[in-house]
Amino acid sequence: MLLVNEVGERARPAQRPRPPAPPATAPAPPATAPARRPACGVRALLSLHSVAGRVLLVELAIVLLLVSAALTAMVLQARSSTVSDARRVTRGVAESFAHAPGLVQALDGPDPSAVLQPQAEAIRRATGVDSVVVITAGFVQLTSPHPSYVGRPYQAPPEVVRDVVPQLLAGHTVTFDLQEPKPRYRSIATAVPVFAADGTPKGAVAANITLGRVDSIIGAQLPVLLGGAAGAVVLAAVATALAGRRLLRQTRGLGPGELARMYEHHDAVLHAVREGVVIVGEGGRVMLANDEARRLLDLPADAEQRHPDDLGLDPATAALLSSADEVTDGIHRTGDRLLAVNKRPTAPFGGLPGSVVTLRDSTELHDLTRRVEAAGERRQLLYDAGMRIGGTLDMTRTCEELAHVALGGRFADTVAVDLTEAVTRGEEPATAGRRLRRTALVGAAGAPGEPAVDTAVTVGDHSPQALSLEGGHAVPYGGATHHRPAPAGPTASDGTPHSAIVAPLRVGGGTVLGLAEFRRAPGSDPFDADDLLLAEELAARAAVSIDNARRFTREHGTAAALQRSLLPRTVPEPTGLDVAHRYLPASAGVGGDWFDLIPLPGLRTALVVGDVVGHGINAAVAMGRLRTAIRTYASLDLPPDEVLGRLDELVAQTDEECGTFEITGSTCAYAVYDPVSGICTLARAGHLGPALVHPDGTVEYPDAALAPPLGVGGHPFETTELKLAEGSRLVLFTDGLVETRGNDLDHGLERLRAALGDDGLRSPEDTCDAVIDAMRSPHPADDVALLVARTGRLAPDQVAEWDVPADPAAVAPVRNACARRLAEWGLDELGFTTELILGELITNALRYGRSPVRVRLLRDTSLVCEVSDGSSTAPHLRWAATTDEGGRGIFLVARLAHRWGTRYTDEGKVIWCEQPIEAPE
Repeated sequence: MLLVNEVGERARPAQRPRPPAPPATAPAPPATAPARRPACGVRALLSLHSVAGRVLLVELAIVLLLVSAALTAMVLQARSSTVSDARRVTRGVAESFAHAPGLVQALDGPDPSAVLQPQAEAIRRATGVDSVVVITAGFVQLTSPHPSYVGRPYQAPPEVVRDVVPQLLAGHTVTFDLQEPKPRYRSIATAVPVFAADGTPKGAVAANITLGRVDSIIGAQLPVLLGGAAGAVVLAAVATALAGRRLLRQTRGLGPGELARMYEHHDAVLHAVREGVVIVGEGGRVMLANDEARRLLDLPADAEQRHPDDLGLDPATAALLSSADEVTDGIHRTGDRLLAVNKRPTAPFGGLPGSVVTLRDSTELHDLTRRVEAAGERRQLLYDAGMRIGGTLDMTRTCEELAHVALGGRFADTVAVDLTEAVTRGEEPATAGRRLRRTALVGAAGAPGEPAVDTAVTVGDHSPQALSLEGGHAVPYGGATHHRPAPAGPTASDGTPHSAIVAPLRVGGGTVLGLAEFRRAPGSDPFDADDLLLAEELAARAAVSIDNARRFTREHGTAAALQRSLLPRTVPEPTGLDVAHRYLPASAGVGGDWFDLIPLPGLRTALVVGDVVGHGINAAVAMGRLRTAIRTYASLDLPPDEVLGRLDELVAQTDEECGTFEITGSTCAYAVYDPVSGICTLARAGHLGPALVHPDGTVEYPDAALAPPLGVGGHPFETTELKLAEGSRLVLFTDGLVETRGNDLDHGLERLRAALGDDGLRSPEDTCDAVIDAMRSPHPADDVALLVARTGRLAPDQVAEWDVPADPAAVAPVRNACARRLAEWGLDELGFTTELILGELITNALRYGRSPVRVRLLRDTSLVCEVSDGSSTAPHLRWAATTDEGGRGIFLVARLAHRWGTRYTDEGKVIWCEQPIEAPE
């Protein structure tokens, strides 16, 4: 048995990128500068005369030895692993090909190379080996990566003939190292014998991988290993250099004699300075105290190595020394001394765990300290003023916040705030005048006759208040009130303040909104010049918030007046409905919610509830436009879906023309109730559906078709018909009723369901009161519109209907029947007029319309005559010429009826007219 000596091209593995070396961490700079700058250069660090240089060189040598040993071990390990992988791969490829079905048949075939050569090449390329060779028992090479070797005999090396061939003949698979002299190369090969079914040797299959490929794999990994080793050396060198540099700094680059002289000098300085220094160790014991510290604290001679509690100090001083808290420029009193204290831990600065305390006698700075504390209080007071004043847009609340801030900061004992009359009404402040109104008074009771809150205050001539109003600056005084000049000096018998400041509430441009008066009771420190400036600052900050509240009050009042003027002041009394309504504006601003009740022909009624996006005057104006538009569309007697469709087009067109305030996204619900049939037809544009209270008191939310909000466009509107039992209550509302901060929509709807539930006997007015009481929010963020309608039906004897045959002769009998029904209703005075109207309408329906033709009379507060047919052609009012034979019927109807019109239905049209019924005297 022979082995092949051909090798394929060696595949070069991809070069792995060298991993970046981790960044070296620089040591933290020393916290304190040494007395003399040490020699910390490279030359000093590498000097063998210093401890740092010697340590550095020894550590570098150790690192190099360790890295070299690790690199050698990794290379040997990589080579062993690669060779093992090569043996495994060649063995698997050779065995797989040798045991493949059809190999023996191919060897017995007429041209085995033609069959086996493509298979061998395919396996070689797929597995990555250098060659897959099939050799016959006669040493003929049947496959080879080089086609020129196919069919040629093979001369095996002596070691193969000696060691490998006998094992193959014995049926063993052999993996071995192969060395070929010509061409010269080394490889790892595996040979597998192939036997026929009767045990006859047929040949062998050999697969090999050259050692050149194995070495290339190791060589590809070697740069990575070398790079890692270099990085490790660099990191170790940097770390060692940093450690050596720190050691060099700690020794200061000095010799023993120099170090001794340095510490003697430091000890002399420590005891010579006129500032006490106490070093406390980790256990809380005093490690060192200089002469000044012993003098300031009266420490005993053996104070060192003792706990502060054992030194006879007062508890506060002992706690200061033994605690771990840091102190910066603290003021500490001990005995009759006032000490300025600083305390810092020693560990972060290179020392042992503990702290160092410095003490400086600052008794003479006591007054300065008090002034610093006062400045801190003033700063805190201004901070509180910025955080607490102006949290709402309510003028009274803002004035009270100013007073509470001044009292809470112990700036004053009583605070009074007076605003001009115009400001309290939300108007522009008057430029002149001394008529004010007390808006807030917080604190101790004032002098007898002190104006109460919400009362008028007149500023007297030459009073501090007058001077502050005219000059626009704060004025101090003692013992004065608004309504009388200040006396010569402060007294306590009449309740007047010991000291007071009047500060103007001034905004930009010098406009004064009012006055703020800060008073201190007897026994308090009087106001000084710094307090005067602070009072002006507090008043100025409050003035900005008061002016914002004034502007909001004016705008809110204007918007609320406009909103209420655009809402219906009175609602009609529709047939078959008992209606109640409520409108609640939002506390933060007027919104665009509205409701409406529109009478329609045929005793029907349209109920409308809508919500315009936004708040303020713009929302109120937009609401008025939508309400006017929907009334216009309703007057055309259009179906609810068509009314909302036209309203949707109007909103989209309005936003295109006026881009400053968009109302796209507004919602609306439009319902039409017919008291004859009891059917309510409803359409919604993004609005919440109604609630329905049945006569037995149960509540449900009917499933009504919903379309996108107004202005979105591109979606049709649909209608939903609800058959309402007599005595039902239909509740229409806006989202402000059920959506509040902190409660989602589902929670609000459940609360509304609970508020509506009753025994079914509650009136619409009572229902509105119950809903508002249950759903009202203390500070509503959105306005609320609520409409409750209890349904009724026309009695059967109030409705009369006739079918008219398609014959002109049928006009007279129907007209006579209508006259008889009018007589039964006691409406004889309308009989002649009604006969003329019905005669014209029925004749037109028979002549120009289509069957079926029906006549209906409805009696309520008015008499409604309706003639319907199957045609959609409507008559028009016109002037007939003298020679015209017709064209006067509709003109006659328009003159005789109070109102008339045309309503289109799914089956055709209805011509209607109304005649008022005079109430009996």
